[in-house]
Amino acid sequence: MKDECKMSKTLKELTDDLKEYIINQQSDAHNKASLKKERYNNLKLSMDIAKNPSPHVVVSIGMSEAEFDIRTGNKNSGGLGPDERYVLRWFGRLNVMPYLNECWKYIARQRGRA
Repeated sequence: MKDECKMSKTLKELTDDLKEYIINQQSDAHNKASLKKERYNNLKLSMDIAKNPSPHVVVSIGMSEAEFDIRTGNKNSGGLGPDERYVLRWFGRLNVMPYLNECWKYIARQRGRA
């Protein structure tokens, strides 16, 4: 399914925002030497309405994956290890959850229109 969202950000743009946010959060003097930016090159946000019909986003980082309810920001399943705290903080940023909700609505409207 397409990841476009009208009048909002796409899932790709939100993925890039999350990647940048995590890297910036870890770029302080204490973490700079151990920061591996390439770890986040495969960070991905996805929504699969066929697997789960309730509004959610799946965050994948490396081999880790977690599903979050985009109405509440609570984790439904999985885990992201130490990166999970950054994802939860990112959810609390201005407009992140509304953008995710817009993407969900767009994907729900597009379902079956392939």
